[in-house]
Amino acid sequence: MQKITQHLVFDLVKKEEQRQKEMIGLIPSENHSSEAVRSVLSSCLSSKYAEGYPKRRYYEGNQVIDEIEILAQDRLKKLFGVPHVNVQPYSGSPANSAVEFALLEEGDTMMGLSLSSGGHLTHGHPKVTFSGRYFNSVQYGLDKNARIDYEQVRQLALKHKPKLIVAGTTAYPFILDFAKFAEIADEVGAYLLADISHITGLVVAGEHPSPVPYAHVIMSTTHKTFRGPRGAMIMVTERGLKKDADLADKIDKAVFPALQGGPHNETTASIAIAAEEASLEEFKTYGRQIRKNADALAAALQKEGLKLVGDGTENHLLLIDLTPFSEGFGTQVAFAMDVAGIYANRNTIPNEPCSPFYPSGIRIGTPLVTTRGMKEPEMTKIAQWIARVVDHIKGEQLPVEKEQRRIFLKEFKKRIVKDEVLLKIRAEVKEVASAFPLFTW
Repeated sequence: MQKITQHLVFDLVKKEEQRQKEMIGLIPSENHSSEAVRSVLSSCLSSKYAEGYPKRRYYEGNQVIDEIEILAQDRLKKLFGVPHVNVQPYSGSPANSAVEFALLEEGDTMMGLSLSSGGHLTHGHPKVTFSGRYFNSVQYGLDKNARIDYEQVRQLALKHKPKLIVAGTTAYPFILDFAKFAEIADEVGAYLLADISHITGLVVAGEHPSPVPYAHVIMSTTHKTFRGPRGAMIMVTERGLKKDADLADKIDKAVFPALQGGPHNETTASIAIAAEEASLEEFKTYGRQIRKNADALAAALQKEGLKLVGDGTENHLLLIDLTPFSEGFGTQVAFAMDVAGIYANRNTIPNEPCSPFYPSGIRIGTPLVTTRGMKEPEMTKIAQWIARVVDHIKGEQLPVEKEQRRIFLKEFKKRIVKDEVLLKIRAEVKEVASAFPLFTW
């Protein structure tokens, strides 16, 4: 029975690998990592406890683990030009929580971009998140051009005097002006946290301005455009240490022992490898191609008649606004695209007219397809496939009543998995996708 159970898991892993090879992934927060990065994730490192920090562990036998963690720290310090890095956070959300825990007391005011404007849940989304429940959260938004309204940020900061301002996004296709955020933070005496989880690889490649000269603390996941393992890092800048000499110590104590136990050593080792890979010229080439592909995909989608939030992109992601077809159309399109062999995610758009559970947009990005070696010609094909999917199901509108919506979507999904038009597109997608490996330099 034990062997049968093991074989079943291995079979499912192979099945997932085949799915990834035959489909095209456009979720901008997903990526593939190199064989070197993946090779240590299932190593003996995963069986060692290492609570604490290098040279200050609570368990014995961590001499080699110390070397690994110091190596990861040193490589990231050099890569980003910062004096302090913590590589122990399990992922981006715990890392943001650690920064907030380190810098704020319960009830203190923080500011972040609202979820509907492209911000992340951990940036102070009210009521349902740690940051929104335990701190006084003030949310800023966008202007009429779908760009961050920096004057609104300033006015809100002057009014509410936040202790922490978060400059970060999860569904925002434009450049972040860290210099403006720094001016506002300085004006009210706030800490500035730059959450660059999505754009880290672009920052390294020189395709997006760096927050290092402006932010006090920088948080990033280590996958997404950075192409490492599923983990996170928190960096403290020289500017941060000038504001608060104890800032690095506060961050470290917030990660451990305040919020986490032992770090995942296999992830730490993978981060060290990813940091070395990111220092190579090939990585800069990769970052440039992400941008080229994003621009090509945006132009091709617009040529097909699809509307983009803000009319384009300045980074790795795009938001397709489906309101010209119907409100709350994102769920149907995302599911139909998946049937057609292209996976993305439904997403709210600025001034979302429907519910976050039934959003009117689709969020797509180019990091993963660029990792596979796809370039501008493939972006044109992808745009054409997406347009065909949208055109095919454009009459599938959500009912107004909530209970009817659930029934409608259940029946829609049951019916659409057998749709001949979508399955024909899937066959075309499979032929193209199968020609590209999951990872290539």
